[in-house]
Parts: sequence; structure tokens; C-alpha cells
Amino acid sequence: MSSLFEPYTLRSLTAPNRVWMAPMCQYSAEAFGPNAGVADDWHFAHYAARAAGGTGLILVEATAVSPEGRISPYDLGIWNDTQVEALRRITRFLKSQGTVAGIQIAHAGRKASTDRPWEGGAPVGRDEANGWQPVGPSPVAFAEGHPVPDELSADRIKEIVGQFADGARRALDAGFEVVEVHGAHGYLIGEFLSPHSNHRTDEYGGSFENRTRFAIEVVDAMRAVWPEELPLFFRISATDWLDENGWTADDTVRFARLLKAHGVDLLDVSTGGNASGVRIPTGPGYQVPFAARVKAETGLPVAAVGMITEPGQAEKILANGEADAVLLGRELLRNPYWARQAAREFGGDIHVPDQYHRAV
Repeated sequence: MSSLFEPYTLRSLTAPNRVWMAPMCQYSAEAFGPNAGVADDWHFAHYAARAAGGTGLILVEATAVSPEGRISPYDLGIWNDTQVEALRRITRFLKSQGTVAGIQIAHAGRKASTDRPWEGGAPVGRDEANGWQPVGPSPVAFAEGHPVPDELSADRIKEIVGQFADGARRALDAGFEVVEVHGAHGYLIGEFLSPHSNHRTDEYGGSFENRTRFAIEVVDAMRAVWPEELPLFFRISATDWLDENGWTADDTVRFARLLKAHGVDLLDVSTGGNASGVRIPTGPGYQVPFAARVKAETGLPVAAVGMITEPGQAEKILANGEADAVLLGRELLRNPYWARQAAREFGGDIHVPDQYHRAV
């Protein structure tokens, strides 16, 4: 059997195949009012199409634990029960197609309060109608033209840890079977990890142990409310792509061992996003070696992501033991039926909706 279409089990949950969808923000929720952060018809149609296309596991986009934790005013949220009810509609459909429903829980930190990418993506000032003041581990702006975030107090850090736990509870209530901590791409948790963005001198800054403290507190708080039989993922940027004073691949391996000890079941390995203006050597599968190293050196299951576009390429990654699953991003935006086409190429068994059987 093709490696792509072998089932994969973590704890008591089995995904029907190894073709998974990476979380990708849609920036399409209402910004304010009673429906702020609520999934709407666009979100349903977007995720439903990939489930009908045979994707084995779908991670719903970065979903904020608080209004200030949104990347943009138009992000999904999971800080109230109205948001939960709308997400249930999505999880019900995903499960009806045999797809595992997962969600990424997030706080944008110093990169919060920006416009939608197709509208320029620039920071939205706190004095503008849709803007607010970002927060972070240290008063260090992400880039020129971005606001200096308010430095979080220890009490505020504890409050945000609680918001992540509340988000996990709501995710379970919404019907999700996988929850992922967003620790990548220069958002709040990643900002604490890296000395590039974390200049603190208290128990949350300085040493590796201190810089990872917030992330581990979040993981512990979420694991405490997330069922023992269901998996918890963590997304990491394996490197800041800085020559010095940044988060490194060595740090990632060390951190992966720590995450494994605290109940994380799979590391979703990406890179970058915390330092502006860096040169990233992109190319097909350019992030796969970072995932492969974590898997080889720690034994923690990993998912690889980043310019994985061709079925043969994805099959080789899995067959070579470089990752346990592949996470497709932009390729699934281009082609919701990628999994079904890959199954035809490799002879994999894949779910087809009853309504589509006449086309098989």
C-alpha cells in the first residue's frame, strides 16, 4: 500500500490517511459585534470541500483565544460559545466524510492587529476603528512600521495560559478530536521561545528553560483539559533563519524532547516568521529536513510542511521515514481533491462521498 494512504493512529484516534491539511487563515469572519470571530458559510464551504476531497485530517486555521489574540480583526475565535456552535457545523460535516477534525489554537502576540493580506496586511493602529494594542514578551516591534507591543506581566501571562485551556475545552465541545498549539511563525508562543524577540530577565526570559516556560505552561494547561485518549499537536518554527541570537534547529530538537515529556503527541514542523527581512532558502520540501531530524533524534512523531505539492514527492517523504504525515497548505487551496488524485496515482483506498460514486 502507498505510504500516503496508510491509516495513522495517535492515542485512540486514527486518521484514515497521511494527507493532512495545514492550518491557513481565511481572514473571513466578522470583526466586531455578536458574531465576531464566528465561522460562517465561507469557512464551512472551504473545509467541507477538502473533506469531500479525501483529506484525512484537517487543521482548522489559527483560532484566537481572545479578541486581542487575533492576527487580524477577521480571524476566527474560540473565546465564546457562539463561536463554538458555528464550529460544530464544520466538525459534523468533516466527521461525516471520515475526516479527522482538528483545530489550531493561537494568540498572535506582537503580530496582532493587522489588515487582511489581500488588503496589504499592514498594522492596524490602536486608534483605528478595527485596531488594538498588541502584546508580547518584550517591548520589541516585529519590524519597522509595526507597533511596539506592551510587555506582558507575569499575571497577564497566567491569564493567557488560562485562555488557551479555555480554548481547548471549547474545541472539545465543538467536536474537534485534535487540538494544536500554535507555537510557530513569530506569534506569541514563538516570540517567547526566541531570544530575538524575548528580552525578559524574569522567569520567562533568558535561559532556554525560562524562554520555553510559557509554552510548556500552555501545553500543560491544555493537556489537563484535553481528553487523555485524544492527541495534542504543537506547531513549531524550527529555525528563525538567523545567523545569531535566534531560535535554532538544535533548540527545536531539545524542545521536542521536552514537549514529548509533557504529553505532546506530534510536532508540526515549519520555520521562520519571527524575524523580518531574513533570507529563507525556499524550494520543494525545504522544511522537511527539520522534521526528519526531530523524528530521528527524539522519536516524537512529526508532520512535514512547506512546498509539498506532488504526490510522488509526498510519498517519498513518508516512505523514507522523514515524517509520519504530510501537511499540505497552498496546494490544497489550489486543488481540494489532491488526495483523491494522489490515490488514483498510487492506488490508495480513499473515502468517496456516496453522491460522487457515479464518477469513480
